[in-house]
Amino acid sequence: MSFASIRLSRIRLAILAFLLCAVGTGTAAALSSNGVLRATLDNGLRVIIVRDTLAPVAATVVNYRVGSNESPEGFPGTAHAEEHMMFRGSPGLSGDQLANLSAAIGGKFNADTQQTVTRYFFTVPADDLDIALRIESIRMRGILADEQLWSKERGAIEQEVAQNLSNPQYIFYSKLLEVLFRGTPYAHDALGTRPSFAETTAATLKQFHDTWYAPNNAILVIAGNVEPEATLTRVRALFGDIPAKPIPARPEIRLQPVQPETLRLDTNQATGMVVVAFRLPGSDDPDYAAIEVLADVLSSQRARLYGLVPDGKALYAGFAANAFPHTGMGYGIAGFPQGADSSALGQEIRRVLAAEVADGVPADLVEASKRRARVEAEQQKNSVAGLARAWSQAVAVEGRESPDEELQAIERVTVDDVNRVARKYLDLDHAVVAILTPQPSGKPTSPKGFGGAESLAPQQTNGVTLPDWAQAALGRLSVPQSSVQPTVTTLANGIQLIVQPASVSNTVSVYGHIRHNGALQVPPGKEGVGDVLAQLFSYGTTSLDRLAFQKALDDIGASAAAGTDFSLQVLSEQFERGVALLADNMLRPALPEPAFKVIRRQFAASLVGKLKSPGYLAGRALNTALFPKRDPTQRQATPATISALRLKDVRGYYDKLFRPDLTTIVIIGNVTPERAQAVLAQHFGQWQARGRKPNTLLPPVPLNKPSTVAVPDKSRVQDKVTLAETLGLNRFHPDYYALELGNRVLGGAFYATRLYRDLRKDAGLVYNVGSAFSLDQTRGLYMVTYACDPPNVSKARALIVRNLKTMQTSPVSDEELRQAQAVLLREIPLSEASTDSIASGLLSRAVLDLPLDEPTRAAERYVQLRPQEVQAAFAKWLRPRDLVQVTQGPSPK
Repeated sequence: MSFASIRLSRIRLAILAFLLCAVGTGTAAALSSNGVLRATLDNGLRVIIVRDTLAPVAATVVNYRVGSNESPEGFPGTAHAEEHMMFRGSPGLSGDQLANLSAAIGGKFNADTQQTVTRYFFTVPADDLDIALRIESIRMRGILADEQLWSKERGAIEQEVAQNLSNPQYIFYSKLLEVLFRGTPYAHDALGTRPSFAETTAATLKQFHDTWYAPNNAILVIAGNVEPEATLTRVRALFGDIPAKPIPARPEIRLQPVQPETLRLDTNQATGMVVVAFRLPGSDDPDYAAIEVLADVLSSQRARLYGLVPDGKALYAGFAANAFPHTGMGYGIAGFPQGADSSALGQEIRRVLAAEVADGVPADLVEASKRRARVEAEQQKNSVAGLARAWSQAVAVEGRESPDEELQAIERVTVDDVNRVARKYLDLDHAVVAILTPQPSGKPTSPKGFGGAESLAPQQTNGVTLPDWAQAALGRLSVPQSSVQPTVTTLANGIQLIVQPASVSNTVSVYGHIRHNGALQVPPGKEGVGDVLAQLFSYGTTSLDRLAFQKALDDIGASAAAGTDFSLQVLSEQFERGVALLADNMLRPALPEPAFKVIRRQFAASLVGKLKSPGYLAGRALNTALFPKRDPTQRQATPATISALRLKDVRGYYDKLFRPDLTTIVIIGNVTPERAQAVLAQHFGQWQARGRKPNTLLPPVPLNKPSTVAVPDKSRVQDKVTLAETLGLNRFHPDYYALELGNRVLGGAFYATRLYRDLRKDAGLVYNVGSAFSLDQTRGLYMVTYACDPPNVSKARALIVRNLKTMQTSPVSDEELRQAQAVLLREIPLSEASTDSIASGLLSRAVLDLPLDEPTRAAERYVQLRPQEVQAAFAKWLRPRDLVQVTQGPSPK
């Protein structure tokens, strides 16, 4: 058949698909017994609504079935550029309106572009769901595609490209795609290139939207505390009149045989990495479920590959698999210290994988993998946004009916299936090997000044008038009622126990923290003893060795980690057994001598590279510039201090550090406070503190002086920049709230905030810019981070400094203040949208000696603050002239 005939056939098929949608293929809504409502509108839009009552929050994901695979030839980043332009506005909703609306409903929005799908995310208070749906319905209809808007956004997306090209792991990944999938659209990811973006026009992007962004090429997933039928009615009203479009044929995927190849790259990381990669089947292949189980088995801590670590042959080891709809890849991976024999490690990986193929995988590891999959499926219910993404991944990317379909396929996998796919796909004769070798940084330098002043005054912006349909919804500034009402008790031995019941899943999670401070508590000359101790916990307990302990966790499908920060995730019915294992690991760690010797040797070797790595040197330079020379935080481990350690040093440090009267434990999930307290008391109650309670708080520090340090990093094409200074207040000063409120004016809500608007939206100098206050019981820091091309470091800094000075000299506008207050108020329900975030918040507040209901108390303070109070706080505590600057990358200009 000729090319013209093929093209004509595809056009006919596309027209047929369009006609089928246009004549009305809508399906009646079907509500399942588990609270999932499905429907297809007459225009082809598929809608899935999943009810989850964890918090008064809703999450939306609009999945457009178009990605980098559909990008025009020679323009690999077109789908990605389209994603960026969706935030620049649409007919009927300007970019400024979109930014302010998105910020006002909480600022939790994002997007990503993959090979076959582009997804747009919102997580909002349930009362604001209608606003998120209106925004998405408007964006589905069209974008504002003019050259001026694209010219500005091009600068931001080019900085995203530079950011990824400054990451050796990304370079490795992109080269691996090229080798494994050569000749197909999967040979490149969705990022795109600077040359192709230079040739891309606004007209091209409008045409791409007009072609692919259609209801009959989209799937809308909504999860959260919503009424499914009422929500579907609203979706029909907002999306139902958007016309369907003829969708072009997808590019054909014709995979070529993989040729063995070895890739050698440098990395700026402290340690190196060896990867042995294979092409695997995609998520649409009948073998996919068996591949998932195989990858999980090979990555088990009881598998041969991980055994390279306790054998002293690798710093870390495991197996991972990534799947696309039509193909996939998997790779064995292991780490090595600078100067080690990477080729020998690569041979070890090949030997282990060959043995797994020849001997077959253990049956109990297959069952453990299936058990873990059941637990993970249940844990998806613990996050509103995570649940929406899980359904999007299953339906829009993998083409399934639901996430349960994948679990059911895994349940059917047998040991024979796993061994069959191992023999079929782990073809070492056609494996691709990649070796990333660490390279030391050059010596940090201290240039005079930071490049001089720049005449880049921020543009004065007029107030943004929001659409009528948003005015009423966003006019409220009432303090939301928290759904978190924990029960707090103190055990007889001093453990603070916080329990928050949550019945959205049949799981329980335990999170704990022991207050400590290595800078104060590590004996002189023993620097690094805490790091060695942390690695020893995985070697089991005095009654269960490493393998037996891991098997005990596998037998109940649990995951656990011990140390000064510890955790447990387990099904409710296995809660007591899980806590018993966690307590055994925490209170009776094995700390075996042979493992200690391996860890000591490996850690000392890895420090050789770490102390010369650009990332470490940049962090060290920042610490040196901010804090006094003899500050406890200036201590550092060296190969000499590690090599001098003895096991008795580790045991002594453990005895001193691990105390119940410095421990806080948060339990959240399907468990009552009474049961949680009884189980904790049974297994942790005999733990007793010895000696006087140590001081774990660092002393206050004086204000820093300005300085500039440049850390060379050959692997980066872009400079990573940190501006920071110490502050003269701590977390308990009343001005903390005014500073936090002002910071929401500066950053954190994309184009609706000053730094994003000036540095990215208008100037295109950066992709991201972060602004944050970090305060604890004794110290305070202010920090701004960004990354940009070397010639723009000083330009970006000048804009930041100018913004800080403006905050000090002029009150913020009433509109900006109201928007910042709205963001902070909505953080209350949004922070309760997952059990992990609830537990993290409770634990961090307890450790900081804050009331557990601090978010509500803070919100009551925020709504009372006025612009003049924000200005006064910034004028009193910020010192723009004293900012320390540390860059990592090429020499800034």
